[in-house]
Amino acid sequence: MAEGKIKKSVSIMCFHDELIQVYNALMTALSLLRAGARVTIYFGAKGINVVHRDKIGELACLPDEGDKAGKSVLDKMEEMNLPEVEDLFIMLTAEGATILACPLNMPLFGMKKSDLIDGVEVADPATYYKDVVMKAEINMTF
Repeated sequence: MAEGKIKKSVSIMCFHDELIQVYNALMTALSLLRAGARVTIYFGAKGINVVHRDKIGELACLPDEGDKAGKSVLDKMEEMNLPEVEDLFIMLTAEGATILACPLNMPLFGMKKSDLIDGVEVADPATYYKDVVMKAEINMTF
């Protein structure tokens, strides 16, 4: 198989809303997508906050480590000129990733479909695990 023709199916589940965990999930998804994989990213539990249009800009960085540690990481990310989380979603959507929100966690966190950022769809709980997770060649969680 030619290197450019790799077509692995990857399922990435993000259950956190801490910035570093989210960033790792999104950068992993983008790297796999650009390497030729079909990528589905699923946001559940506290990760549902990541795809909320009003909460995405409020993601905390290392909240358990204190303000100084979080600010240090954010400063380093800015110094490295890394893309913002919002920009990663634009790239992922434009490059063909499927981005899903957990329909069971949305009401738990007071969300409705209109709260989702552009490009995010509500997963179908009747088929998500059977059609995405079980068929994926690689499953990752963050």
